[in-house]
Amino acid sequence: MGKKGLVRYRRYTDEFKMEAVRLAESVGATEAAKRLGVPDGSLRNWINRRGGKLELPARSTVAVKRTIAEVEAENIRLRQELESTQLDLEIVKKAAAYFAKESR
Repeated sequence: MGKKGLVRYRRYTDEFKMEAVRLAESVGATEAAKRLGVPDGSLRNWINRRGGKLELPARSTVAVKRTIAEVEAENIRLRQELESTQLDLEIVKKAAAYFAKESR
């Protein structure tokens, strides 16, 4: 069923690594590794390399200031989209139940 001997390596972003190192500084490396679900050895390597590669890249995005009216308009649009999606989901559930009955 499963492929034996196949080892999959997870890739982590530099930002994740930096946040993991910060967490390790506050609660300890072993505890941070447990909380984040990363191997303890990987986290210790990130801590050891902190001075070099783990510096966060400069942010290319700039925070955009929006007015309250713009935020409220987006909120209304998102609520309408959510309502529409919930309606679609109800229809799909009913259709699935109908076709499940038909197939028996």
